[in-house]
Amino acid sequence: MTLSVSDPWLLSVLFLLTAVLYSSVGNAGASGYLAAMTLAGLPPEVMKSTALLLNILVALITAVRFYRAGHFSWPLFWPFTVASVPCAFLGGALVLPGALYRGLVGIVLLFAAYRLFWYPDQERRRTTVVPRVLALLLGACLGFVSGLTGIGGGIFLGPLLLVMGWAEPRQSASVSAAFILVNSVAGLFGETISVHALPSAAPLWAGAVVVGGMVGSELGVRRLAEVTLRRLLAVVLALAGLKLILLRR
Repeated sequence: MTLSVSDPWLLSVLFLLTAVLYSSVGNAGASGYLAAMTLAGLPPEVMKSTALLLNILVALITAVRFYRAGHFSWPLFWPFTVASVPCAFLGGALVLPGALYRGLVGIVLLFAAYRLFWYPDQERRRTTVVPRVLALLLGACLGFVSGLTGIGGGIFLGPLLLVMGWAEPRQSASVSAAFILVNSVAGLFGETISVHALPSAAPLWAGAVVVGGMVGSELGVRRLAEVTLRRLLAVVLALAGLKLILLRR
């Protein structure tokens, strides 16, 4: 299935809906934007920079909303971030061959689909303290992957915090949003070293995700996303990931 790239308005709608769903759980939507761009047939050379730009906008809105609601934890945030930012910059500076990039993003999208379909227990409460050395190592790995692929890393960090019992759901969402923001900024700066022009429709898409981020984050500080909506989005991500892995151009 390939969407018409000549109609940027269709992608705007998909981006808006993605921003609503993702921001409601503290994410910014990069894997969803990559999925939509994959299905639309956009070339890999513009996908990473576009996803990072849209990620920054939504992550900023989401992080501010969750912070104002009192869910942010600095002690939980900084150990993951201090090593992730330079690694995200490094990953953003690297340019992978088209086939390799599509395969890597395809794997990320399949993991994102798994993460959304089988979301960790929403009622889990924080029970343990994060080991600092482990947080630094995990942060470095997540930052590098986020810069390399154009995601913000929150799609991995959020479930990790919940599964390990390091954070409550909304605290995890708040920390994930801030993590996504700083890593997306670092990744985009790294991307400018091998700069690729953004699509002409980028301002339109930016406006769409800003609206979606405002709506979704407002919902997220009160009630997390519905299971059915997450699982529908998971199906889309899985289809896009399989397309990237199986169909070589």
